[in-house]
Amino acid sequence: MLTFEEKLSIIETFPELERKDVSLGRVNFHFPGSVQEKKIVVQHLHPNGNGFVYAGHLKKKETDRKGFINIRDYSEEELKALIKTSLSYLSEPPVMQEEEEDDEFTKLEGTWVGQDKQELSLVREDQLWNVYSGPNLEECFESPIEAERYLLDEGFRQNKKRKM
Repeated sequence: MLTFEEKLSIIETFPELERKDVSLGRVNFHFPGSVQEKKIVVQHLHPNGNGFVYAGHLKKKETDRKGFINIRDYSEEELKALIKTSLSYLSEPPVMQEEEEDDEFTKLEGTWVGQDKQELSLVREDQLWNVYSGPNLEECFESPIEAERYLLDEGFRQNKKRKM
């Protein structure tokens, strides 16, 4: 495992990053050149050697809920490669993220069946997730997570056999 000083030395070789000292001796590194909303590349690099690097380019199951990966046991080569990839990712317009999200939530679209066999349809239209009862709009949501939560709370389950 690399020490705090070794990790700090490696991270400081990236001139695009700005160091920001935070509480408890930890250090963050920001990427002001990011074209995305995310600016922090290295978060909470701690004197004990622990820390996190933003890895929004990886699948969500490989990162924490904020898109970071723990770098405690990373080698020099692994750390450099992860930071380079993160910087490259943050230099691209966020359109690619939307495509990933589309793939992840497309499976929610289709017919949902209630306890009394009533059917609702979940359809993505433009930037909204709409729930229909036949041809009538029942509810409208800005995110697929909200739509799914609504359907589950109302006692509906996705009909795996009949997709729209």
